[in-house]
Amino acid sequence: MAAEALPQAMPEVRGKLTPDAPLAKLVWFKTGGCADWLFEPADADDLSAFLRALDPAIPVMALGFGSNMIVRDGGVPGVVIRLGKAFAGVERIDSTTLRCGGGASGILVSSTARDAGIGGLEFLRSIPGTVGGFVRMNGGAYGREVKDVLKFCEVVLRSGQRKFLSPEDLAYTYRHSELPEGAVVISATFRGHIDSPEAIQAEMDRIAAAREASQPLRTKTGGSTFKNPDGLKAWQLVDEAGCRGLTVGGAQVSEKHTNFLINTGEATSSDIEALGEEVRRRVKQNSGVELEWEIQRVGRK
Repeated sequence: MAAEALPQAMPEVRGKLTPDAPLAKLVWFKTGGCADWLFEPADADDLSAFLRALDPAIPVMALGFGSNMIVRDGGVPGVVIRLGKAFAGVERIDSTTLRCGGGASGILVSSTARDAGIGGLEFLRSIPGTVGGFVRMNGGAYGREVKDVLKFCEVVLRSGQRKFLSPEDLAYTYRHSELPEGAVVISATFRGHIDSPEAIQAEMDRIAAAREASQPLRTKTGGSTFKNPDGLKAWQLVDEAGCRGLTVGGAQVSEKHTNFLINTGEATSSDIEALGEEVRRRVKQNSGVELEWEIQRVGRK
């Protein structure tokens, strides 16, 4: 549905509502089309009222840092919701617990935990995204994942209703949850354990160094492209299939870490997605393993 066909359908908001909003600048690959509408709510009540009043036929998608997402060149239909500063806070609840806004970064969560002497959340330092995305995707790294630390989250459902969900409600599996369609995670409460800030910082430094050494951080890239199959490493399957450095248009398989795709400068989202599909084809041909996408691909081709 084109944005110009929708003005009368948009509810009044206190936040910012932008038609035909370019999304490329908001995602790590720096590619892709526009959202019909981009909504940046003033607060949770603004978001709830907007979704309650919005025509149920209009699709809704939440966007965090766009670090693990391909926005297709045809743009995203309906409304993309981006949580701003009102949702980016992190506060200590008790000696082992933090309440984190859905728009808070992993670095802020882990550093706040360090300052509070709460261990067990160091792995969030290495995930380049926001709390909402971590909760939805069961984000993880270095042997830990969100289901290990989440007590509960608060979401605004597509209907506008606010609701608390437990890890059991989310039915977590590897890089997947059963978060209801169109729901937006506005906060999450994480529980760690008591530890010294010095020990926590040392673990964060170890994780940061490992990530710097192995991942193409200073490029236009996304997160891990493919899920690791049971007992196997996606990067190794890609490498063994001869895909290191493989290109399609302006997209390339990273030479540094073969489970990352790179926009070398002029790639389109179509180039990136086509490269991923070619990698999947070659891996299947070489090893018989069918790689599953971990990066979210959204919008119109």
